[in-house]
Amino acid sequence: MVLAAGAPAALAQDAASTVGGERLGRPAVQVAPLAGAPALPTELTGRSWLIADAGTGEVLAARNAHQPLPPASTLKMLFADTVLPKFDRSTEHQVAPAELANLGVGSSLVGVKENLPYRVEDLWRGVFLSSGNDAVHVLAHMNGGVQQTVGEMQARARSLQAQDTKVVSPDGYDMDGQVSSAYDLTLFARAGLRNADFRSYCATRTARFPGGLDKTTGQRTAFDIANTDRLLGKYPGLIGVKNGYTTNAGATFTGAAERNGRTLLVTVMHPEAQVKVYDEAASLLDWGFAAAGKVQPVGQLVEDLGAPKATGGPGDPGAAGAAGAPLGGDPRAAADLDAGLPPWSRPPTISGDDSALTPALWTGAAVATGLAVWGTARTAARRRTAALAARPAPTTATATGGPTGSGSTGVGGTSAIGSTGVGGRSHRRLTRRARALLRTVRPRRRP
Repeated sequence: MVLAAGAPAALAQDAASTVGGERLGRPAVQVAPLAGAPALPTELTGRSWLIADAGTGEVLAARNAHQPLPPASTLKMLFADTVLPKFDRSTEHQVAPAELANLGVGSSLVGVKENLPYRVEDLWRGVFLSSGNDAVHVLAHMNGGVQQTVGEMQARARSLQAQDTKVVSPDGYDMDGQVSSAYDLTLFARAGLRNADFRSYCATRTARFPGGLDKTTGQRTAFDIANTDRLLGKYPGLIGVKNGYTTNAGATFTGAAERNGRTLLVTVMHPEAQVKVYDEAASLLDWGFAAAGKVQPVGQLVEDLGAPKATGGPGDPGAAGAAGAPLGGDPRAAADLDAGLPPWSRPPTISGDDSALTPALWTGAAVATGLAVWGTARTAARRRTAALAARPAPTTATATGGPTGSGSTGVGGTSAIGSTGVGGRSHRRLTRRARALLRTVRPRRRP
C-alpha cells in the first residue's frame, strides 16, 4: 500500500476498450441472468468491479470493466508476475543505499535496511504482506533498475492484452498517467496465480522478516509482519491476492477464492469508503458462487499472447496455459520424469505431423527395452556361472533342516546352475516376457 500521494491520474478513456467482449466496453453494470439466478448485491459502490471464473475465464458480471483508474498497490501483481520468475528464492542480495533512494513520500515500507543481505524470498514477503515499496525497489534494482523494470512490466501487460494499463512506477505509487482497470488487474491476478511462488506469497498471513543488527550482540534481529489483506483468513477459501490504497486513488482490491473446485476472481476499484472494498469483494464472491450455471457470461478474460498453446478443454483450469495450469501444475514435470528414465525406455518425442510414426517409435522402444533386459540377464547369468565354476567342489551337502534350509546351497539345490545359468528358468522367463512385450506393441493394421 501507499499512504500518500502524487497527482491523480487521468480517469477517462478516449474510446472504451472491447478486449474480452463488446459488453465489457459498455458503461454501468453488465449481467445476463438466467432463470433462478440470484440478484446482484444491492450496495456496490465501487466505480469499477468485475467477477470472473478463473478456470474458464468467463466474466460473470462487471461494471465499467475497462475504466482506467489509479491502481495503487494492486499494480504490484504485475510487478511480481514480471520479476518473480527471474530470481531463485534462496538467493541473497546485499542492499545498497542507492536501492532505497527515491521512494515516494509516505510510501508503505516493510523495513529493509541498507548494507545488509536479504534473501529474495524475504523481499517478496515484504512485497506481498506489507506492500513494501522498499522491497519493490530493491528487487527492481536487482532486475536492472526501476526504469528497465517499468518497461518490462509494460511489455508484460501488453502480452497479457491488458490494454488499459499504463505503468509509471513499479510499486503502484500515485504517478501522473499511471492507470489500470478492473479487467486488467484481474488478468494480472490470473496470470500470477499460475506461479506457485506467487500463489504461496499472496496466501501467507504472517512471517518473520530480517531486521537490523543488535548493537549489543552484533546479531541480526527479526520481527513479525502480517498480510494487510483483511479478507485473508476470514473469507472461506480465499487464496489472496493483493490490496492497495492511496489517499488520492482510494481503495483497490483483487482477490481469488476457491469453493467446491471452482475458483473465482474479483476486483473492486474505488468504492465510496476504503473499508467497503473488502465487503463489496466478499459479497461479489458470494454472488458468483451462488450464480454458477445461472448466468450467461458477459465477457471473457483473454489469454496471454506469449503463453504456450493450451491443451486442455474449455472447462479446464489449465486451458489458459500461461506457463502451465493457471492455479498450479508444472508442465515440465513430465519431461523431468522422462529424463530420469534409461534412454531405451523414454517415450518418443512427437512433433508436427510426425504423429503417424508413433506406433513404429513405440515398437522400437519396446524392442530396445526387451533386448536390454535380455542382455542384462544374460551377463548376470554368465558371471554367476563363472563364479560357481571357480569354487572348490563341496565334499558334503548342507544337511536337511540346517541353517540355510534343505538344499539351499548344496549341489543340485534350488540355487544351482540350472536355475540361474544361461538357459536356466530365470533366463527363460525373462525371454518370454520380452517376446510378450514385443507382441503387445505391434501396431494393428488399419481396416
